Amino acid sequence: MLDKMLYNTILSQTYSPCGKYLVAGNIYGQLAVFDLVNIFNPVVEQITSDFNKPKHIHLLESESQICSLVTTDKFLIAGTVNEISGWDWKAILSSKLTKPSWTIKIQPQSLIEKCDINCLWYKKDEGKLYAGCGDNKIYAYNLEDGSLVSTYEGHSDFVHCLHSNGQQLISAGEDGLVLLWDLRVKKSYNKIEPHTNSKIARPDIGKWVGAAALGDDWIVCGGGPRLSLWHLRSLDAVTVFDIPDHGIHVSFFQDDCVFAGGAAKHLYQLSYSGDVRVELPVSATTVYSAVYRTSPHKVLAIAGSSPEIDICTSFNYRDQVLHFR
Repeated sequence: MLDKMLYNTILSQTYSPCGKYLVAGNIYGQLAVFDLVNIFNPVVEQITSDFNKPKHIHLLESESQICSLVTTDKFLIAGTVNEISGWDWKAILSSKLTKPSWTIKIQPQSLIEKCDINCLWYKKDEGKLYAGCGDNKIYAYNLEDGSLVSTYEGHSDFVHCLHSNGQQLISAGEDGLVLLWDLRVKKSYNKIEPHTNSKIARPDIGKWVGAAALGDDWIVCGGGPRLSLWHLRSLDAVTVFDIPDHGIHVSFFQDDCVFAGGAAKHLYQLSYSGDVRVELPVSATTVYSAVYRTSPHKVLAIAGSSPEIDICTSFNYRDQVLHFR
């Protein structure tokens, strides 16, 4: 029997609140828990051949693909198909996974039978969880009681990503739209359509936008259209990044740079003006997740269409490769 884990695709990652553990979710409904302390500081005499493999692999009861992960101080939250579930971190770190502490069901009002929860964003100051879904909507839930607080409608196809900065939220979707929201209002107040810009459009790849992020003064987004930097107030495209990708799924701001990856051989670190500062080789043929943390370790974890997760403490090279198998 062919080992399906050789064809593993990791869609999502997050760190534990203490930063000592990395959790990754795959297309088979599995959660892998990696002990970063032992990985970064191994006892030489006790190193075994599987020290870079998961401490635990948990299989969700639904076995639905784990599209998105996010953490709070108390819970690991997973978005799968038609539902969002939260586990106490103690349960995640134990050898056997119990039933979730709570579950939120999402029931699309359209003819869609299955609704992927493609992205999750937690706003700690509000205690709210935002979910971008396959029914083209964004839902906001109060995590104290699981109640639905708001529904944001504006996309005409499924939502790929969410990112927030203050009271602003940005979303991007398969419809090629990048929408800006004031979280106090249920309608978007502005939008970008990268595929309508001739310098950015790539009709052969598509108009979908797979990643978007907000900075204080900037927006970075990409997907089928090229990765591009936009001025937040004027919504003018300032920089079109010249990198050899076939679709962007990850983009974020860090240390006055843009990080981006997707269907390419590298994760890129770029200046706002478009200079390539670092081309970081990656194991995955397509990157679907890259998560960064500064404490207790400075670490970037990169994952995608591969059973391997690349770990970097310096953005110039891979320090280690973890194995989700």
